[in-house]
Amino acid sequence: MKTRAITGFFFVLVLVAATIFNAYVFAAFFSLLGIFSAREFFGICKTADTKPLMWIGTICAAVMALLASAVFLGQLQPLSLLLAVPLVSLLFISSLYLKREKPFHDIAYTVLGLWYGCVPFLFFIGLGFLDTTFNPNIPMGFLIMLWSNDTGAYLSGRALGKHKLFERISPNKTWEGFIGGVVLAILVSLLLNHYFVGLTQIQWISMALIIGIFGTLGDLVESMLKRSLGIKDSGQILPGHGGFLDRFDGLLIAAPLVFIVLTLF
Repeated sequence: MKTRAITGFFFVLVLVAATIFNAYVFAAFFSLLGIFSAREFFGICKTADTKPLMWIGTICAAVMALLASAVFLGQLQPLSLLLAVPLVSLLFISSLYLKREKPFHDIAYTVLGLWYGCVPFLFFIGLGFLDTTFNPNIPMGFLIMLWSNDTGAYLSGRALGKHKLFERISPNKTWEGFIGGVVLAILVSLLLNHYFVGLTQIQWISMALIIGIFGTLGDLVESMLKRSLGIKDSGQILPGHGGFLDRFDGLLIAAPLVFIVLTLF
């Protein structure tokens, strides 16, 4: 428990510093998290029969992150993102030369790793540039509400939890915890509306609802992934917390949805 607390404390400090320091540090840091998360996914999915294209997939993740960051930072036009399309073709073509037993299994897990592990972080980076200029308040608010949701779910689940939310996947999660997490996220969003500029009150509340609902579902999805692979943690890079996928499971599902909702409305 002590190791977990110490790791969590310093990791939160790093996340906050990387988010508020400046636009370039923010984009670079979360791009790296996306690359590392995709690579972590490739690693945990590797079996005797299935071997994701580790290095090619990592290169694809890096190029995608570089292109997206350059677009958000105003260095490239949005159409430059189309340059990522040939990367998918590269996965198929390279498999012709690798002589694997199940090449399409390898390709499928590689593409899934890019989509599940890397792309959500690119959407998260986009939250900092919704008005074209960098505004750290929105991604910082996202993280605060994500942590609030986790805290509210934990506290209310321990105090009141009786009805299982999704026992087949996560026996410890309860409806009471789920509701408590969403409520605390909404309360925090009301505070953020007073101190963080960039969004209206209804937008902050909308963010809180998406994070509370889909952040929890993201946690369940990652638990489902680990159960299907027969592993406890996605990695060991964060002592007491597991891997990057363990630490950012809620962000992986919620960040793209928040970006889309705030962009459209």
